[in-house]
Amino acid sequence: MTDDLRVAAETALNQCMGLQAGESCGIVTDDKRWKIGKVLYDVASEITDDVTIVRYPPGDQHGEEPPATVAAAMREPDVLLAPTTKSLSHTRARSAATEGGARVATLPGITDEVFTQGLDADYESIRQHCEEMLTAVGDATEIRVTAPSGTDITLEPGGREWREDTGIVHEPGSFSNLPAGEVFVSPETADGRVVVDGTMRPHGLLEDGQTVAFDVEDGQVTAIEDNAIRGQVEEAAEEVGDAAYNLAELGIGTNVAVEQLLGSVLLDEKAGGTVHFAIGDDASIGGDTEAPLHLDGIVREPTVYADGEEVELPTL
Repeated sequence: MTDDLRVAAETALNQCMGLQAGESCGIVTDDKRWKIGKVLYDVASEITDDVTIVRYPPGDQHGEEPPATVAAAMREPDVLLAPTTKSLSHTRARSAATEGGARVATLPGITDEVFTQGLDADYESIRQHCEEMLTAVGDATEIRVTAPSGTDITLEPGGREWREDTGIVHEPGSFSNLPAGEVFVSPETADGRVVVDGTMRPHGLLEDGQTVAFDVEDGQVTAIEDNAIRGQVEEAAEEVGDAAYNLAELGIGTNVAVEQLLGSVLLDEKAGGTVHFAIGDDASIGGDTEAPLHLDGIVREPTVYADGEEVELPTL
């Protein structure tokens, strides 16, 4: 293993997950992310004797459920890390693992570059930024987001609570992405227009002048001005109907160690000074919509208002 990968794995297992001797640790990975899965396994094996690794072929879609044998393995360990090509974050398998008391971190779409850069951060500082952001937006009845790209959307959290992704996963049943750093909510309703000008799958980092725009009415996406994104949503809608068009999430990045967008949704959505919106599943983040996809798009240079008051964002 390279020194950079090892240092990142040590940060993940020690600072973020707090893995202890005598605890069980599971690594769930796939054929394309085996290198990172293996380095996590090797470092975890130096901490505890009870370590397992499960490898399976990459899934077809972010948010798709893993094979039943993999889902069963995810429920067993005290600490679970999932470096995978397709995200397991918004799956019933991940929810079952945390509901069973596991401390879980998913690393969807992780690459060597994102792993080494995203874990080169002070996660206690990130936790503090998250707490400050929660204080600013947590009690607001209305959130408005605007941006130079053309984004102008108003969301109402309603009875749903804001959540934080700090990267500190020390309590039983806790969950985080790694790399981490955001606060987020699944709004009960939303109206307006989102114009993504940062990163969005399957495009990766958008080129200068390239955007992905979609309109939202009563919490549902009504028009998508991008063939690739529209195609993904339409395919999911064949299975679950209107649930695929749900405006699932507003997230605010709090990781100021991310100095530039790299084209990885996993890392870029955490960047301080950005927000992101998602289409599709929100059942695993406090909502009530189940769908086989969760598509995040990052918006640069946003202005966020909580009940009409501008919120100071961590600087990118």
